[in-house]
Amino acid sequence: MTVRQQLRGTGVAIVTPFKQDESVDFEALGKLIDFIIGNGIDYVVSLGTTGETPTLDKEEKLDIVNYTFEKVNSRVPVVVGIGGNNTREVVKTVQNFPLEKAAAVLSAAPYYNKPSQEGIYQHYKAIAAASPKPVIMYNVPGRTGRNMEPSTTIKLANEVVNIAGIKEAGNSVPQCMQLLRDRPEHFLIVSGDDDLVLPELAGGMDGVISVAANCFPKNFSDMVRAGLAGDFATAKKLNDPLIEAYNLLFAENNPAGVKAFLSEMGLISNVLRLPLVPLSEPVHKKVKAYLQ
Repeated sequence: MTVRQQLRGTGVAIVTPFKQDESVDFEALGKLIDFIIGNGIDYVVSLGTTGETPTLDKEEKLDIVNYTFEKVNSRVPVVVGIGGNNTREVVKTVQNFPLEKAAAVLSAAPYYNKPSQEGIYQHYKAIAAASPKPVIMYNVPGRTGRNMEPSTTIKLANEVVNIAGIKEAGNSVPQCMQLLRDRPEHFLIVSGDDDLVLPELAGGMDGVISVAANCFPKNFSDMVRAGLAGDFATAKKLNDPLIEAYNLLFAENNPAGVKAFLSEMGLISNVLRLPLVPLSEPVHKKVKAYLQ
């Protein structure tokens, strides 16, 4: 089975729940994993940005991934986030991380350094050569400060064997359309923008790696399934009530929004690690009102 076949549908960029003392809450993580799998999501993405990876140390990352493999117990595939802006460090990490049970590695484009397109190309080429698992690239210019041009993505897709796909979160439907037009047959393209998933599915995307599916796994994954089946009337019906939720989820920052929703649903505590803080009171009130 190709990565494109295996990871079609809804992946969840799962949060890292913390206890009041800011230590990792593995019990809550287990509850959340059961909740999203039980409600029909297709795969789990561990250690994404939504998991607050910039504030986790190496030991915590290892513990979270090992716990996730154990708890998921092969019910759905698991993708592991390993990225960074120091290529040598990322290469070392993918070589030494416990990836035997992973379906793929998700690696965000290098941030802050602002490399040229050739620099981005060489960065991913080096990671793909070192990785024991297929690599899914992640274009998120809102966080990295540099857009990965479609020509760079397609060049990597065609020239580097171990590059299996991209999570495209450039917030640009025209850019997605270009990627979908030019991609090779095997290449997975999933959305990273929950609010654009519906039109992007219409353009031929393979699915999404979602934040919203942490708290609305059933409605969201049903919407994606309907879109993938070409039933856009049903997909729209399921998506319309979620539009306000998308706005609230990203009103201040991610994952403050999704943690507010999940805490109101009784699944986790509303605790984040600095520099992130919980949602402001006025926005949190809107989250409560929406859920009611």
